[in-house]
Amino acid sequence: MKLMCPRCNSSRIVDRHQGRSVCGSVGIVAGSAGGAAGAWSGSQAGALAGSFAGPVGIAVGGLTGAVFGALAGGAAGGVTGARFGSELDERVLDNLECQDCGHTFRI
Repeated sequence: MKLMCPRCNSSRIVDRHQGRSVCGSVGIVAGSAGGAAGAWSGSQAGALAGSFAGPVGIAVGGLTGAVFGALAGGAAGGVTGARFGSELDERVLDNLECQDCGHTFRI
């Protein structure tokens, strides 16, 4: 089934994905903040794992654990935010836009 603009009957329709973009970005920021807050425990675990190599191992392990904690939090937050944004696009927002007349609508 081809989509048609309800205003001008054009078939030149594009998806806007505004909810997915915004919620994904917010999720990345929130997840990174949560990951950074959890980075302390990640740095402790990394320092413990690197303790066999002495002070350098503790420093490198701690830094690596903190970075991976923030990255994991950002990735999880981004995926969750993008999923929520996709549902928002589908159910609430006018996610389709006519390229001819600029009218926005949803199915």
